[in-house]
Amino acid sequence: MCRSRGVFKLLPVILALALVAAACGSDEGNDAASSGQSVTTTAAPATTAAPATTAAPATTAPAEEAAGVLAAACPSPIIVQTDWHAQAEHGPTYELLGQDYVVDASNYSVTGTLVTSGEVDTGVEIEIREGGPATGWQQTASVMYQDPDIFLGYTSTDGAVEASADQPTVSVAVIMEKNPQIIMWNPEQFPGVKRVADLPDDTPILTSWMATYLYWLINQGIVDASQVEESYEAGVSRFVAEDGAYGQQGYASNEPYIYEVETPEYGKAVQYELTHDMGYETYSQNYGVLPERIEEDRACLELLVPILQQGMVDYVTDGAETNAVIMDVNAIYDDGFVYSEGNAEFGHAELGRLGLIGNGPDGTIGKHDMDRVQRMIDSLIPVFGPDGINIGIAEGLTYGDIATNEFIDDSIGLE
Repeated sequence: MCRSRGVFKLLPVILALALVAAACGSDEGNDAASSGQSVTTTAAPATTAAPATTAAPATTAPAEEAAGVLAAACPSPIIVQTDWHAQAEHGPTYELLGQDYVVDASNYSVTGTLVTSGEVDTGVEIEIREGGPATGWQQTASVMYQDPDIFLGYTSTDGAVEASADQPTVSVAVIMEKNPQIIMWNPEQFPGVKRVADLPDDTPILTSWMATYLYWLINQGIVDASQVEESYEAGVSRFVAEDGAYGQQGYASNEPYIYEVETPEYGKAVQYELTHDMGYETYSQNYGVLPERIEEDRACLELLVPILQQGMVDYVTDGAETNAVIMDVNAIYDDGFVYSEGNAEFGHAELGRLGLIGNGPDGTIGKHDMDRVQRMIDSLIPVFGPDGINIGIAEGLTYGDIATNEFIDDSIGLE
Protein backbone atom coordinates (compact mmCIF):
# COMPACT_ATOMS: atom_id res chain seq x y z
CA MET A 1 0.00 0.00 0.00
CA CYS A 2 1.30 3.45 -0.86
CA ARG A 3 2.48 5.55 2.09
CA SER A 4 0.89 8.94 1.54
CA ARG A 5 1.03 12.07 3.63
CA GLY A 6 -1.81 13.85 1.84
CA VAL A 7 -4.55 15.59 3.78
CA PHE A 8 -6.97 12.77 3.07
CA LYS A 9 -4.51 9.90 3.67
CA LEU A 10 -6.49 8.44 6.57
CA LEU A 11 -9.97 8.82 5.18
CA PRO A 12 -10.37 5.45 3.45
CA VAL A 13 -8.63 3.73 6.38
CA ILE A 14 -10.88 5.42 8.93
CA LEU A 15 -13.98 4.76 6.86
CA ALA A 16 -13.15 1.09 6.50
CA LEU A 17 -12.43 0.74 10.21
CA ALA A 18 -15.62 2.59 11.03
CA LEU A 19 -17.62 0.15 8.93
CA VAL A 20 -15.94 -2.78 10.68
CA ALA A 21 -16.64 -1.24 14.08
CA ALA A 22 -20.24 -0.62 13.15
CA ALA A 23 -20.65 -4.20 11.96
CA CYS A 24 -19.13 -5.55 15.17
CA GLY A 25 -21.11 -3.25 17.44
CA SER A 26 -19.92 -3.34 21.02
CA ASP A 27 -18.56 -6.87 20.85
CA GLU A 28 -15.24 -6.68 22.69
CA GLY A 29 -14.23 -10.21 21.77
CA ASN A 30 -12.85 -9.29 18.30
CA ASP A 31 -9.36 -9.95 17.87
CA ALA A 32 0.51 -7.88 17.66
CA ALA A 33 18.39 1.40 13.91
CA SER A 34 20.64 3.74 15.25
CA SER A 35 23.83 5.01 13.62
CA GLY A 36 25.93 4.78 16.79
CA GLN A 37 27.47 8.17 15.99
CA SER A 38 27.72 11.13 18.31
CA VAL A 39 26.95 14.61 17.07
CA THR A 40 28.42 18.06 17.46
CA THR A 41 25.62 20.52 16.93
CA THR A 42 25.75 23.98 15.54
CA ALA A 43 22.42 25.66 16.05
CA ALA A 44 22.07 27.49 12.80
CA PRO A 45 18.90 29.55 12.30
CA ALA A 46 16.11 27.10 12.94
CA THR A 47 13.65 26.08 10.32
CA THR A 48 10.41 24.20 10.33
CA ALA A 49 11.09 22.74 6.90
CA ALA A 50 10.64 18.98 6.85
CA PRO A 51 12.96 16.51 5.17
CA ALA A 52 12.41 16.36 1.44
CA THR A 53 9.64 13.96 0.57
CA THR A 54 7.41 13.06 -2.31
CA ALA A 55 3.78 12.85 -1.31
CA ALA A 56 1.58 10.40 -3.13
CA PRO A 57 -1.56 11.80 -4.76
CA ALA A 58 -4.34 12.37 -2.27
CA THR A 59 -7.38 10.17 -2.47
CA THR A 60 -10.58 11.76 -3.73
CA ALA A 61 -12.63 10.53 -0.77
CA PRO A 62 -14.56 13.54 0.58
CA ALA A 63 -13.56 14.81 4.02
CA GLU A 64 -17.12 14.64 5.30
CA GLU A 65 -17.05 10.83 5.07
CA ALA A 66 -14.50 10.73 7.91
CA ALA A 67 -16.15 13.41 10.00
CA GLY A 68 -17.38 12.10 13.33
CA VAL A 69 -15.62 8.75 12.95
CA LEU A 70 -14.68 8.51 16.66
CA ALA A 71 -17.99 9.73 18.06
CA ALA A 72 -19.65 6.34 18.50
CA ALA A 73 -16.59 4.43 19.72
CA CYS A 74 -14.55 6.80 21.91
CA PRO A 75 -15.06 8.88 25.03
CA SER A 76 -15.12 12.65 24.72
CA PRO A 77 -12.89 14.27 25.56
CA ILE A 78 -10.05 11.84 24.99
CA ILE A 79 -7.75 12.88 27.82
CA VAL A 80 -4.00 12.72 27.14
CA GLN A 81 -1.60 13.11 30.05
CA THR A 82 1.81 14.30 28.89
CA ASP A 83 5.07 14.13 30.80
CA TRP A 84 6.24 17.76 30.77
CA HIS A 85 5.55 21.30 29.65
CA ALA A 86 4.35 21.69 26.05
CA GLN A 87 7.34 21.52 23.70
CA ALA A 88 8.15 20.36 20.18
CA GLU A 89 8.56 16.83 21.52
CA HIS A 90 4.80 16.90 22.19
CA GLY A 91 4.04 18.16 18.69
CA PRO A 92 2.31 14.99 17.43
CA THR A 93 -0.27 15.30 20.21
CA TYR A 94 -0.86 19.03 19.73
CA GLU A 95 -1.18 18.30 16.01
CA LEU A 96 -4.50 16.64 16.90
CA LEU A 97 -5.87 19.78 18.56
CA GLY A 98 -8.36 21.78 16.52
CA GLN A 99 -8.20 25.55 16.25
CA ASP A 100 -11.23 25.90 18.52
CA TYR A 101 -9.12 25.01 21.57
CA VAL A 102 -9.67 26.54 25.00
CA VAL A 103 -6.88 26.72 27.59
CA ASP A 104 -7.59 26.14 31.28
CA ALA A 105 -4.59 27.79 32.92
CA SER A 106 -5.69 26.82 36.42
CA ASN A 107 -5.52 23.10 35.56
CA TYR A 108 -2.72 23.24 32.97
CA SER A 109 -4.87 21.68 30.29
CA VAL A 110 -6.14 22.58 26.82
CA THR A 111 -9.26 21.17 25.17
CA GLY A 112 -10.54 21.32 21.62
CA THR A 113 -11.87 19.28 18.73
CA LEU A 114 -9.78 16.20 17.95
CA VAL A 115 -8.89 16.55 14.28
CA THR A 116 -6.90 14.48 11.83
CA SER A 117 -4.74 15.81 8.99
CA GLY A 118 -5.33 19.31 10.26
CA GLU A 119 -8.96 19.69 9.35
CA VAL A 120 -11.15 16.60 9.69
CA ASP A 121 -13.36 16.71 12.79
CA THR A 122 -13.36 13.20 14.28
CA GLY A 123 -16.47 13.82 16.37
CA VAL A 124 -14.83 13.96 19.81
CA GLU A 125 -12.74 16.42 21.77
CA ILE A 126 -9.19 15.99 23.01
CA GLU A 127 -7.91 17.32 26.33
CA ILE A 128 -4.13 17.60 26.70
CA ARG A 129 -2.74 17.87 30.22
CA GLU A 130 0.74 18.95 31.23
CA GLY A 131 3.05 16.81 33.30
CA GLY A 132 6.18 17.61 35.28
CA PRO A 133 5.51 20.41 37.79
CA ALA A 134 1.79 20.35 36.95
CA THR A 135 1.50 16.82 38.38
CA GLY A 136 3.99 17.23 41.21
CA TRP A 137 6.69 15.44 39.21
CA GLN A 138 4.81 12.15 39.39
CA GLN A 139 5.33 9.40 36.88
CA THR A 140 2.59 9.36 34.24
CA ALA A 141 1.47 5.87 35.22
CA SER A 142 0.87 7.05 38.76
CA VAL A 143 -1.28 9.95 37.53
CA MET A 144 -3.25 7.60 35.26
CA TYR A 145 -4.07 5.29 38.15
CA GLN A 146 -5.25 8.23 40.22
CA ASP A 147 -7.56 9.37 37.41
CA PRO A 148 -8.80 6.46 35.26
CA ASP A 149 -10.56 8.94 32.96
CA ILE A 150 -7.14 9.60 31.41
CA PHE A 151 -7.32 7.65 28.17
CA LEU A 152 -3.72 8.00 26.95
CA GLY A 153 -0.60 8.75 28.95
CA TYR A 154 2.95 9.50 27.89
CA THR A 155 4.74 6.34 28.99
CA SER A 156 8.12 4.80 28.19
CA THR A 157 9.53 1.31 27.88
CA ASP A 158 11.77 1.69 30.91
CA GLY A 159 9.05 3.41 32.90
CA ALA A 160 6.60 0.63 32.04
CA VAL A 161 9.09 -1.98 33.25
CA GLU A 162 9.65 -0.04 36.47
CA ALA A 163 5.91 0.26 37.15
CA SER A 164 4.96 -3.20 35.87
CA ALA A 165 4.20 -4.76 39.25
CA ASP A 166 1.92 -2.11 40.74
CA GLN A 167 0.87 0.30 37.96
CA PRO A 168 1.13 -1.55 34.64
CA THR A 169 0.51 0.21 31.34
CA VAL A 170 0.47 -0.97 27.74
CA SER A 171 1.91 1.16 24.95
CA VAL A 172 -0.33 1.24 21.87
CA ALA A 173 1.89 3.49 19.72
CA VAL A 174 5.44 4.81 19.76
CA ILE A 175 5.85 8.59 19.50
CA MET A 176 9.66 8.71 19.61
CA GLU A 177 11.56 6.17 17.56
CA LYS A 178 14.74 7.32 19.31
CA ASN A 179 15.06 8.64 22.83
CA PRO A 180 16.08 12.34 22.63
CA GLN A 181 17.98 12.12 25.93
CA ILE A 182 21.66 12.98 25.69
CA ILE A 183 24.75 13.50 27.74
CA MET A 184 26.56 16.60 26.50
CA TRP A 185 29.85 18.40 27.12
CA ASN A 186 32.04 21.19 25.75
CA PRO A 187 34.17 19.63 22.98
CA GLU A 188 36.91 22.20 23.64
CA GLN A 189 37.38 20.65 27.07
CA PHE A 190 37.68 17.11 25.69
CA PRO A 191 39.30 17.30 22.23
CA GLY A 192 38.54 14.34 20.03
CA VAL A 193 36.04 12.75 22.44
CA LYS A 194 32.93 11.58 20.58
CA ARG A 195 31.34 9.18 23.04
CA VAL A 196 30.54 9.28 26.74
CA ALA A 197 32.54 6.10 27.31
CA ASP A 198 35.67 7.93 26.07
CA LEU A 199 35.45 10.79 28.56
CA PRO A 200 38.22 10.68 31.20
CA ASP A 201 37.38 8.40 34.08
CA ASP A 202 37.23 11.27 36.56
CA THR A 203 34.77 13.34 34.51
CA PRO A 204 31.63 14.15 36.52
CA ILE A 205 28.30 13.13 34.93
CA LEU A 206 25.52 15.42 36.13
CA THR A 207 21.99 14.02 35.94
CA SER A 208 18.67 14.31 37.71
CA TRP A 209 17.89 12.03 40.63
CA MET A 210 16.86 8.46 39.87
CA ALA A 211 17.30 8.66 36.10
CA THR A 212 16.92 5.02 35.04
CA TYR A 213 19.29 5.31 32.10
CA LEU A 214 22.01 6.44 34.52
CA TYR A 215 21.88 3.17 36.44
CA TRP A 216 21.82 1.27 33.16
CA LEU A 217 24.98 3.11 32.06
CA ILE A 218 26.67 2.12 35.31
CA ASN A 219 25.50 -1.49 34.95
CA GLN A 220 26.86 -1.59 31.40
CA GLY A 221 30.22 -0.17 32.48
CA ILE A 222 29.86 2.92 30.27
CA VAL A 223 30.27 5.22 33.28
CA ASP A 224 31.47 4.54 36.79
CA ALA A 225 29.26 5.15 39.79
CA SER A 226 31.93 7.45 41.22
CA GLN A 227 31.44 9.86 38.30
CA VAL A 228 27.73 10.38 38.87
CA GLU A 229 26.24 13.45 40.52
CA GLU A 230 22.44 13.33 40.82
CA SER A 231 21.98 17.07 41.32
CA TYR A 232 20.89 18.40 37.92
CA GLU A 233 18.09 20.98 38.23
CA ALA A 234 17.82 22.16 34.60
CA GLY A 235 19.75 25.39 35.13
CA VAL A 236 22.63 26.61 32.95
CA SER A 237 24.75 28.32 35.60
CA ARG A 238 27.12 25.48 36.48
CA PHE A 239 27.72 24.44 32.88
CA VAL A 240 28.57 28.06 32.06
CA ALA A 241 30.73 28.55 35.14
CA GLU A 242 32.77 25.41 34.45
CA ASP A 243 32.74 25.92 30.68
CA GLY A 244 31.16 22.55 30.07
CA ALA A 245 34.04 20.60 31.62
CA TYR A 246 31.79 17.69 32.57
CA GLY A 247 28.96 15.57 31.18
CA GLN A 248 25.40 16.80 31.66
CA GLN A 249 22.02 15.39 30.73
CA GLY A 250 19.75 17.08 28.19
CA TYR A 251 17.58 16.60 25.13
CA ALA A 252 19.04 16.66 21.62
CA SER A 253 16.02 18.68 20.51
CA ASN A 254 16.38 21.30 23.23
CA GLU A 255 19.61 21.92 25.17
CA PRO A 256 21.97 22.36 22.19
CA TYR A 257 19.90 25.33 21.06
CA ILE A 258 19.59 26.76 24.57
CA TYR A 259 23.32 26.74 25.17
CA GLU A 260 24.44 27.98 21.76
CA VAL A 261 21.74 30.53 21.01
CA GLU A 262 19.93 31.47 24.21
CA THR A 263 22.85 31.44 26.64
CA PRO A 264 25.16 34.21 25.39
CA GLU A 265 27.61 33.72 28.25
CA TYR A 266 28.31 30.26 26.78
CA GLY A 267 27.27 30.76 23.15
CA LYS A 268 28.85 27.81 21.35
CA ALA A 269 28.07 24.32 20.18
CA VAL A 270 28.02 21.37 22.52
CA GLN A 271 29.11 17.83 21.78
CA TYR A 272 26.68 15.12 22.77
CA GLU A 273 25.80 11.48 22.48
CA LEU A 274 22.28 10.14 22.45
CA THR A 275 21.61 7.57 25.15
CA HIS A 276 19.97 5.61 22.31
CA ASP A 277 23.34 5.41 20.58
CA MET A 278 24.92 4.16 23.79
CA GLY A 279 22.60 1.16 23.55
CA TYR A 280 19.81 2.40 25.82
CA GLU A 281 17.09 1.77 23.25
CA THR A 282 14.04 2.60 25.32
CA TYR A 283 11.00 4.02 23.57
CA SER A 284 10.92 7.19 25.64
CA GLN A 285 7.52 8.64 24.73
CA ASN A 286 4.66 6.32 23.92
CA TYR A 287 0.89 6.54 23.98
CA GLY A 288 0.14 4.20 26.86
CA VAL A 289 -3.17 2.95 28.25
CA LEU A 290 -4.23 1.08 31.35
CA PRO A 291 -4.29 -2.66 30.48
CA GLU A 292 -8.07 -3.01 30.78
CA ARG A 293 -8.60 -0.49 27.98
CA ILE A 294 -7.20 -2.94 25.43
CA GLU A 295 -10.44 -4.90 25.66
CA GLU A 296 -12.87 -2.32 27.02
CA ASP A 297 -11.96 0.33 24.42
CA ARG A 298 -10.89 -1.88 21.55
CA ALA A 299 -13.34 -0.29 19.09
CA CYS A 300 -11.98 3.15 19.93
CA LEU A 301 -8.32 2.14 19.75
CA GLU A 302 -8.82 0.53 16.34
CA LEU A 303 -9.93 3.90 15.00
CA LEU A 304 -7.81 6.20 17.15
CA VAL A 305 -4.32 4.71 16.86
CA PRO A 306 -4.03 5.30 13.08
CA ILE A 307 -5.04 8.91 13.74
CA LEU A 308 -2.25 9.15 16.32
CA GLN A 309 0.20 7.78 13.75
CA GLN A 310 -0.96 10.31 11.18
CA GLY A 311 -0.46 13.08 13.73
CA MET A 312 3.21 12.06 13.98
CA VAL A 313 3.60 12.18 10.20
CA ASP A 314 1.81 15.50 9.88
CA TYR A 315 3.83 17.19 12.61
CA VAL A 316 7.21 16.07 11.29
CA THR A 317 6.14 17.08 7.77
CA ASP A 318 5.09 20.61 8.74
CA GLY A 319 5.12 21.70 12.35
CA ALA A 320 4.72 25.46 11.97
CA GLU A 321 1.03 25.75 12.87
CA THR A 322 1.31 23.28 15.71
CA ASN A 323 4.35 25.05 17.12
CA ALA A 324 2.29 28.24 17.15
CA VAL A 325 -0.33 26.45 19.25
CA ILE A 326 2.36 25.20 21.64
CA MET A 327 3.70 28.73 22.02
CA ASP A 328 0.20 30.10 22.65
CA VAL A 329 -0.59 27.45 25.26
CA ASN A 330 2.64 28.12 27.15
CA ALA A 331 2.01 31.87 27.10
CA ILE A 332 -1.46 31.42 28.61
CA TYR A 333 -0.20 29.08 31.32
CA ASP A 334 2.35 31.76 32.30
CA ASP A 335 3.92 29.45 34.88
CA GLY A 336 7.51 30.57 34.55
CA PHE A 337 8.42 28.03 31.90
CA VAL A 338 10.45 29.73 29.16
CA TYR A 339 10.19 28.28 25.67
CA SER A 340 11.00 30.46 22.69
CA GLU A 341 9.75 30.25 19.12
CA GLY A 342 13.30 29.61 17.95
CA ASN A 343 13.65 26.75 20.39
CA ALA A 344 10.39 25.23 19.16
CA GLU A 345 11.53 25.51 15.54
CA PHE A 346 14.90 23.98 16.37
CA GLY A 347 13.24 21.17 18.27
CA HIS A 348 10.91 20.39 15.38
CA ALA A 349 13.77 20.36 12.89
CA GLU A 350 15.94 18.09 15.04
CA LEU A 351 13.11 15.63 15.65
CA GLY A 352 13.06 14.98 11.92
CA ARG A 353 16.77 15.39 11.14
CA LEU A 354 17.92 12.96 13.81
CA GLY A 355 15.06 10.52 13.26
CA LEU A 356 13.83 11.01 16.81
CA ILE A 357 10.32 10.86 15.39
CA GLY A 358 10.52 8.49 12.46
CA ASN A 359 9.67 5.15 10.96
CA GLY A 360 10.49 1.86 12.60
CA PRO A 361 12.59 -0.81 10.85
CA ASP A 362 9.71 -1.87 8.58
CA GLY A 363 8.88 1.68 7.47
CA THR A 364 5.86 2.12 9.73
CA ILE A 365 5.67 5.07 12.09
CA GLY A 366 4.51 4.45 15.65
CA LYS A 367 5.20 0.71 15.60
CA HIS A 368 7.15 -1.14 18.28
CA ASP A 369 10.07 -3.35 17.37
CA MET A 370 9.18 -6.09 19.84
CA ASP A 371 12.67 -7.60 19.82
CA ARG A 372 13.95 -4.21 20.91
CA VAL A 373 11.33 -3.97 23.66
CA GLN A 374 12.33 -7.40 24.96
CA ARG A 375 16.04 -6.53 24.84
CA MET A 376 15.27 -3.45 26.90
CA ILE A 377 13.33 -5.48 29.45
CA ASP A 378 16.11 -8.05 29.73
CA SER A 379 18.79 -5.38 30.18
CA LEU A 380 16.76 -3.59 32.86
CA ILE A 381 16.12 -6.64 35.05
CA PRO A 382 19.54 -6.42 36.76
CA VAL A 383 19.21 -2.62 37.01
CA PHE A 384 15.92 -2.88 38.91
CA GLY A 385 16.89 -6.06 40.77
CA PRO A 386 18.14 -6.46 44.35
CA ASP A 387 21.74 -5.89 43.25
CA GLY A 388 20.68 -2.67 41.51
CA ILE A 389 18.18 -0.05 42.68
CA ASN A 390 15.95 -2.80 44.11
CA ILE A 391 12.56 -1.97 42.59
CA GLY A 392 10.21 -4.91 42.27
CA ILE A 393 8.97 -5.56 38.73
CA ALA A 394 6.41 -8.05 37.45
CA GLU A 395 7.75 -11.59 37.43
CA GLY A 396 8.30 -13.08 33.98
CA LEU A 397 7.71 -9.73 32.26
CA THR A 398 7.75 -9.89 28.44
CA TYR A 399 7.19 -7.39 25.64
CA GLY A 400 3.55 -8.39 25.28
CA ASP A 401 2.84 -7.19 28.81
CA ILE A 402 3.83 -3.58 28.12
CA ALA A 403 3.40 -3.01 24.36
CA THR A 404 1.14 -3.97 21.47
CA ASN A 405 1.09 -3.35 17.71
CA GLU A 406 -2.46 -4.64 17.46
CA PHE A 407 -3.95 -1.29 16.48
CA ILE A 408 -1.11 0.00 14.29
CA ASP A 409 -1.81 0.75 10.63
CA ASP A 410 1.23 -0.57 8.74
CA SER A 411 0.51 1.70 5.77
CA ILE A 412 1.26 4.92 7.66
CA GLY A 413 4.83 6.18 7.63
CA LEU A 414 7.16 8.95 6.54
CA GLU A 415 8.30 8.80 2.94
